[in-house]
Amino acid sequence: MKLVINGNDVQLDESVFTITDVMDHYHIDNKVVIVEHNGEIIDQSIYSKCTLADGDKIELVQFVGGG
Repeated sequence: MKLVINGNDVQLDESVFTITDVMDHYHIDNKVVIVEHNGEIIDQSIYSKCTLADGDKIELVQFVGGG
């Protein structure tokens, strides 16, 4: 599947169908992550239900602490 993730064109494995699959693919397990799918912020409770299609645009924003 071809997606645009954080502004980059990427080709992902055929097993990627949902936002949860994308996060698993990139090993994102941060509980504080904001996901935008085609311009709409998606509630974390439906990541596994939000299906993707070729050409979809995904923005992943993680908050990182530090000092």
